[in-house]
Amino acid sequence: MIKQEIRDGWIIWEPNFIDCRNAQEYLSYFKNELPWIGGKIQLFGKGYEIPRRQVFFADEELSYSYSGKTLPKSSWDKHVTAIKTEIESNLDETFNACLANLYRDGNDSNGWHSDNEKELGKNPVIASISLGETRKFHLKHNETNEKMSFDLSHGSLLIMGGALQHFWKHQVPKSKKVMEPRVNLTFRKLF
Repeated sequence: MIKQEIRDGWIIWEPNFIDCRNAQEYLSYFKNELPWIGGKIQLFGKGYEIPRRQVFFADEELSYSYSGKTLPKSSWDKHVTAIKTEIESNLDETFNACLANLYRDGNDSNGWHSDNEKELGKNPVIASISLGETRKFHLKHNETNEKMSFDLSHGSLLIMGGALQHFWKHQVPKSKKVMEPRVNLTFRKLF
């Protein structure tokens, strides 16, 4: 994996990290077998329905909260663990948690945000696997408004690290063109 230094952080982009056949098998399994849940989050004092479904996997002693919501924890799934192990062996990094997101179609999204919760530590490394429909992923620098965009395709891996979460925001916007689901596994290390 090749680390690309960017202003105030770094990224690794591997568009074909998981081959098409395995990616398809994972997608089918995750869509149908993971215990997806919805829920509400708090933003600026108001409650909003989360525009996607989620599952949180983590080692026993860990919990994770964002936007006023503490996610219920599921035991590690063997297929999620297999992908985690593959990323760790290529990255020389370890993860103890995974937030999985199911985007049912283009109406499901994730607005501008940074993964900078205190549980993630100072400069978190976030490894994100995409399975299913290709979705746009935007990064925007908080001070310079510099922008980057990636097509998160079936089997792709995007890793963000360094101070990136302190200086950049990212999003998966809504899209009227997207009709099929996407599963996203975001591996992280909680403290």
